[in-house]
Amino acid sequence: MSSHFVRMVSKKEKLMDEIMIKEKIEKGRAWLRTGYGEEDHPDYQTDQQLKKKQPPLVKEAMSENVIGLPTDFEGIEVETDFLTIVNRRSSHRVYTGESMSLKQLSYLLWCIQGVKEIRGKSYATLRTVPCGGARHPFETYMAIQNVEGLKDGLYHYLPMGHKIELLKEPEDLKGFIGTSLMGQVWAEKGNVVFYFSIVFYRSEWRYGIYAHRGLMTDAGHITENLYLALTALGLGGCAIGAVDGRYCDQVFGLDGEEESIVYAMPSGTVSEEDRQKEQDFYAFVKEQGL
Repeated sequence: MSSHFVRMVSKKEKLMDEIMIKEKIEKGRAWLRTGYGEEDHPDYQTDQQLKKKQPPLVKEAMSENVIGLPTDFEGIEVETDFLTIVNRRSSHRVYTGESMSLKQLSYLLWCIQGVKEIRGKSYATLRTVPCGGARHPFETYMAIQNVEGLKDGLYHYLPMGHKIELLKEPEDLKGFIGTSLMGQVWAEKGNVVFYFSIVFYRSEWRYGIYAHRGLMTDAGHITENLYLALTALGLGGCAIGAVDGRYCDQVFGLDGEEESIVYAMPSGTVSEEDRQKEQDFYAFVKEQGL
């Protein structure tokens, strides 16, 4: 085969890749631009409009190892000046490895998914974060290590009773964290890695074909509350989308179809002394003159 032919094939393959990339980008943009209203599908009705049975508001416990969380947050240091919290908020990828208290974990979980009241008999939960139609389709799973009073392992939050349940105690918890986050091994020192799944039908029941775009917006509501709550406690975290959802689903025992993990946020104890280490993550900016 001549070198000329090889160059022609390589150029063609590259061109095809560029075309495919452009098509995928356009599909993504089109998905975000999709309108919402009767002008799109005037005869369409959601399952709620069709009076179909509403899905459960939360997921039932998956194990018998349920642990109650403290609801009295006295005794933990919390910054209360909102502007100070907003100005201090930043992403943290360097953790000290010191222990986190059970009260701190409880505070974080309450701030991101706590149930304040139930609307109607069982129509919706009103929580500490906003969500389209108060559907709250998210479940919170955690890889926990070095939290006072808890075994290292994989957990699930039960928001109705403000409790957690221990699901598994993996032999290599750090290895799971690094693999689940696509090789981001810096997260392995975090005290708690939060994994957020979507139970799709909770939103689809009300919004049907229009449900999915709003799910990503609602995920942002949760992690921003988590950022602010961490900052208020003097802790740190970093929300990341590079999550191996299929692997996480398998390990946490999810079906990957009706429920799947889509987002994660490592978090833990931080120190001002590690500021330079945090800056090192952005060394490429200086190196590349960006």
